[in-house]
Amino acid sequence: ALAQTHIVGLATNVQFLRHVTTSASFAQANLDTALIPREAAALFNQDKLGLPLAAAALVAHTLQAEQDHGAQTDTAGWRDPWAQRDGWRSHGPSVRGFALEYAGEPHTAVLTTVRGGTTLAVAGQTLPLQWAVSATGALDLQLGAQRVLAHIYRNGDVAHVFTAQGAIQIVAVDALAHAGETHAEGGRLTAPMPGKVVSFAVKAGDAVTKGQALAVMEAMKMEHTIAAPADGTVAELLFAPGDQVTEGAELLRLDVAA
Repeated sequence: ALAQTHIVGLATNVQFLRHVTTSASFAQANLDTALIPREAAALFNQDKLGLPLAAAALVAHTLQAEQDHGAQTDTAGWRDPWAQRDGWRSHGPSVRGFALEYAGEPHTAVLTTVRGGTTLAVAGQTLPLQWAVSATGALDLQLGAQRVLAHIYRNGDVAHVFTAQGAIQIVAVDALAHAGETHAEGGRLTAPMPGKVVSFAVKAGDAVTKGQALAVMEAMKMEHTIAAPADGTVAELLFAPGDQVTEGAELLRLDVAA
């Protein structure tokens, strides 16, 4: 029952209770007030899933959501090849990077798709990755020799992954979505990676509020909205829609309100 309890958005002790019920003291009915210190190694700081499987779950869930969205664009029985997210390329492999945060540490996962299949490189390992959606809606994940059935729920940037082995959280770091938010950038809004400017939602002289959409960039075949890091006034647009920009290029200048 505990393994089938999935709660997102609230701090719970479900994982702790799962660890208690699998401890040696619980199995032997050695239940007293010393159980927690006696079983501390089994009750705390356990990571039964690990970074590679957690990353695989997040990547597979992201790709499956994109594929499902592409399938929804089909009309009159025709499948638009440009709406598919299956990694197909006319020449060479498809390589896509994912910025992650796991257990408070930043990591990068690289997904490579070729005709022979898909691999995921993370934590110094490169392993074959496969997945399918089960009848219950869970993802049946196969990463190398490891196979898990994972229920995955996204709450903003955080993916909550529930498996029979345990539950973990992993964060998808969208650098474009948080462009300009660091102290070093101040009123600057820069491109964290190479891409194309799709559109601007403001013009020079416009007053904007924190969180307001300023521009849309396309990178890695995805569109990302860049928001104002603070209240202020748009001083200047430095590019035009359709322009290609390099990593670190300043897209527009914002005079931040005092």
